[in-house]
Amino acid sequence: MEELLIAGFGDIARRALPALAGRFRVTRLSRGCGVDLDRPIARCNADALLHCVPPAATGEDDARTTNLLAALERVRRVVYISTSGVYGDCSGALVDETRAVKPQTDRARRRVSAEAQLTRWCAERAVPLLILRSPGIYAADRLPLERLRAGLAVLRAADDVFTNHVHADDLAAVTVRALEPEAPPGIYNVSDDSELHMGDWMDLVALHAGLPKPPRVPKSRIGAHVSPEMLTFMNESRRLDNRRMKTVLGVRLRYPTVHQGLAHEHAVGID
Repeated sequence: MEELLIAGFGDIARRALPALAGRFRVTRLSRGCGVDLDRPIARCNADALLHCVPPAATGEDDARTTNLLAALERVRRVVYISTSGVYGDCSGALVDETRAVKPQTDRARRRVSAEAQLTRWCAERAVPLLILRSPGIYAADRLPLERLRAGLAVLRAADDVFTNHVHADDLAAVTVRALEPEAPPGIYNVSDDSELHMGDWMDLVALHAGLPKPPRVPKSRIGAHVSPEMLTFMNESRRLDNRRMKTVLGVRLRYPTVHQGLAHEHAVGID
């Protein structure tokens, strides 16, 4: 049985683990296991690496990925869960994996740094690399319920931005597929088929959770109603093209749209 190193044992890794445990001997590399990637770590080996560690909260470079790669002695396949934020604002355009990255926040620049480090490291060693660029991940415990309860505003329809989503179970399933030895390396947009604006997403979550819909305000006034971090999301609009995920990886989503995902008993907005 091959060895799999999972760096960052969070929600997606936990969801993927049952399917992976039958194929790999799994080693977890996370703070919960006493490993701090903000510092150099001991050398480690694996046949495959699933890299789920988010960058630190400051700076433009991802030192955690630097420390992880410095510790690796042997690996034959790498899967990295990245973010669609690396594309930046695309003015609502349909975006596939050939589009150049143009990060607009330090948060996204750190992800670009991680992707670049992994790309160089894998190219030098002829190691297959799969980068999964995911958008907003949702599930029962990953819904913006506190924002809705607080009555925080969203953009009015005339100013609203496109937002993209993927159910956590689907992202976990794509991760499992990406770790299969015959999965073609490359970059994949891991998103569902939904095309909706951020305000419509919030309205939909409110409906399923039995909460009031959020108020709508013009873009010129939204800064007074949301945090600076949320404002950065409201300054970016894009629609992810997921055809490569479907045709090249052969993925069939369990929840093709947020309507189906929210209707599932494990995705209803309850506490």
